Amino acid sequence: MRCDGLVAVVTGGGSGIGYACVRAFVAAGARVGVLDLDLSGLPDDPHVHGVRSDVADRSSLSAAVASVAEAFGGVDILVNNAGISAVGTVEEDDDEQWSRVLDVNVTGVARTSAVVLPYLRRSSSAAIVNVSSIAATVGLPRRALYSASKGAVHALTLAMAADLVTEGVRVNCVAPGTVDTPWVARLLAGAADPTAEKRQLASRQPTGRLVTADEVAAAVVYLASPATGSVTGTSLAVDGGMSGLRLPAQVPPAAGQARSAGSGA
Repeated sequence: MRCDGLVAVVTGGGSGIGYACVRAFVAAGARVGVLDLDLSGLPDDPHVHGVRSDVADRSSLSAAVASVAEAFGGVDILVNNAGISAVGTVEEDDDEQWSRVLDVNVTGVARTSAVVLPYLRRSSSAAIVNVSSIAATVGLPRRALYSASKGAVHALTLAMAADLVTEGVRVNCVAPGTVDTPWVARLLAGAADPTAEKRQLASRQPTGRLVTADEVAAAVVYLASPATGSVTGTSLAVDGGMSGLRLPAQVPPAAGQARSAGSGA
């Protein structure tokens, strides 16, 4: 999936999934504008243009996108990756937390898209990829607010795709499972037993491991590439089979009936 000569803007591109997307787009031949509050981890690369920006601040976004367009000559791709998490039930997250998470995770997608659209309309390869989550369609314990925000991103993706398809702007989203990112590392660090907690998170994916940021980034580049010009209004799960597979429970063998090491398949 090549993106030679194209310009991508990635929000939250300073770390985690966003930074993996930056690397993947550069490898695919694109130049990348990175919008983030923390740009300290970005490489010194002429193909990467970092601008400090906040998706909760429209004026900040407008200035940042204009800077990217001036540096690289336009914008062809937008990746709405910036987001924050929340852990809790509907009783545990207060009104201030709900307002903050929805403003960043949902309104931030709409706000950034509105700022970038005038540039995308000038491109013959315009694409928007939103980063949703498997939490949009699968109920997870103590993720009420986060799930609500990602469910809204899923619905917003479809609505944006319908609004923009006749203008030549494709809109899709990726829905990752539990991804091995700095945020998950911080979550694990606060657990009573980080090793056991990581095993539990990994076991939710039928593959038995956490999703990597690079795997999500590969899906983002796939959806953004001109090679997928007929793909719009789609959510692509990158979740180790979590959303679609229902595997039988692993029941330990009865005493005395375990196979020996040499008993065959």
